[in-house]
Amino acid sequence: MKPLVYKKSRRVRGTKPERHKMHFAKGDTVRVISGDDRGKEGRVLEVDRKTFRVTIEGVNVVKRHRRATQTAEGGIVEFPAPIHHSKAMLIDPKSGEPSRVRRRRDDDGTVERIAIKSEQPIPRNR
Repeated sequence: MKPLVYKKSRRVRGTKPERHKMHFAKGDTVRVISGDDRGKEGRVLEVDRKTFRVTIEGVNVVKRHRRATQTAEGGIVEFPAPIHHSKAMLIDPKSGEPSRVRRRRDDDGTVERIAIKSEQPIPRNR
């Protein structure tokens, strides 16, 4: 009987990882809709399009114990960790409630985000 041979999967080298479009941008105000921090609002600090994650100010705060080095002192450091983008929704500018978002392209080619509930454009905070 022939022994089983596990072959390595072939990987195409030289390709860039996919980056996916998300409705969030740095500086947007969002509300968490599921998880331990459900109902909290905050500003988006960072968007990672490779892993579909966003870091929100004051949400998913974790503690990290740091060892002292020659340049920095040690201790317990608190910082917000990223969450999956599906757990957050953009805030509707008219009502202040979370809303789904669609995109509309104007005649001059600019794309603006529109809140589904109120049909109001959501400004980009940069």
